[in-house]
Amino acid sequence: MLQNSELVQTITKDAIELLKDLIQTESFSKQEDDTAAILEEFFRERNIPFRRKKNNIWAKNKYFDALKPTVLLNSHHDTVKPNPSWTLNPLNPLVREGKLYGLGSNDAGGCLVSLIATFCYYYHRNDLKYNVVMAVSAEEEISGRDGLEILVPEMPVIEFAIVGEPTQMHLAVAEKGLLVLDCIAHGKSGHAARDEGENALYKAVKDITWFQNYKFPKVSENLGPIKMSVTMINAGTQHNVVPDTCKFTVDIRVTEQYTLEEITDVVKKNIESEVVPRSIRLRPSSIPKEHPIVQAGISMGRNTYGSPTTSDQALLDCPSLKMGPGDSARSHTADEFIYLDEIEEGIKIYITMLSKVII
Repeated sequence: MLQNSELVQTITKDAIELLKDLIQTESFSKQEDDTAAILEEFFRERNIPFRRKKNNIWAKNKYFDALKPTVLLNSHHDTVKPNPSWTLNPLNPLVREGKLYGLGSNDAGGCLVSLIATFCYYYHRNDLKYNVVMAVSAEEEISGRDGLEILVPEMPVIEFAIVGEPTQMHLAVAEKGLLVLDCIAHGKSGHAARDEGENALYKAVKDITWFQNYKFPKVSENLGPIKMSVTMINAGTQHNVVPDTCKFTVDIRVTEQYTLEEITDVVKKNIESEVVPRSIRLRPSSIPKEHPIVQAGISMGRNTYGSPTTSDQALLDCPSLKMGPGDSARSHTADEFIYLDEIEEGIKIYITMLSKVII
C-alpha cells in the first residue's frame, strides 16, 4: 500500500509531541493518572471516542464492525523510577543530536506513540478487513493487576495483537512467561550442640540442588530451555538453634513448551519442600512464524527471535507479536533515550506491515 506521505508526516510530528508531553509528566506504576489525562486529551482533540478503566485507555476504529476480526495494538504508559545515575533531568524531554532523552522515552514511550500514530492512520479507513483497537495500559512495569488484565474482558475478541516494546522493529515471535514459587522446607528445631532436631536448611539445600541441576526435556525453538533460579533464602533465628523451617524463592522463566501448571506439578513431584505458586498469570506467549503479520514483517527484512523478558503479552490469550522502535538495552538505564528517526521509521513499518494483512 502506498502510504499517504502527508498524513504520515502529520501523525509522526504529533506522536513526537505526545511523547514529549508524556516524558515531562510523572507516570510511575500505579501513579499514571496524569499521563492518562494527557492521552485522553490527545484522543479527544482528534474526535476519537475512547473508554477509560482506572489508568487504562482504549479506543476502536471509526468503522468498527463486530463481524470482522480484530487486531489489538497495545503498549504501556507507566515507567520505572529513575535510577540515581541520571545526569540529565529524567522529566525533561531533551532533544540533542537526533536523540530524545527522558524517562520512558525508550521503554516504552516511543513504541506507544508509534502505535497510537498507526491507529490514527487507520482510524478513518472504511475498507479494512480487520477492526483495529488501540489499548494503552498501566502497571506494565510491575505486572500489576490493574493494567491490561482488566481491559481484556471489556474489549472485543482479539484475533492477534502487536505489543509495543523496544525491539529495534524486529519481531519477537515468542516470549518467556514467569512463574515464581515460594518454597518451605520443614524440619524440627533442636539445640545445635546436641544431636537434636531435623535441620530444615539441609533439606532445603537438597531441594535447591535439584533446581540447579534439573533440565526440562522439551526445549523451545525460539526461547531455548526453561530457566530456574533460586533467588532468595531465609532460615534460622539464632546460631545455636537448628532451624525448623527454611524458606526459599524460585524464579522460573517458562517457554511455550509447558504450562505454568505443568511446571508446578513437576516441581512438586521432585522436591520435599512445600511449594506455593505466587501467581499463574504471566504465561509464555508466541505467534506462529507462518502467521500473516509475521510473514509481512519478514518480507520487509525484519528478523524473528525469542524474547527472554516478560511484557503485557503474558496477559493476552491470543497470538501476539512483540515489536517496537528503540533498543531494549536502553530500558531502565540512566539518561534513557530514543532516536527520533527510530520513531519515524517505526510508524512507517507498523503501517506497511499491517497494510499487508488488514487491507
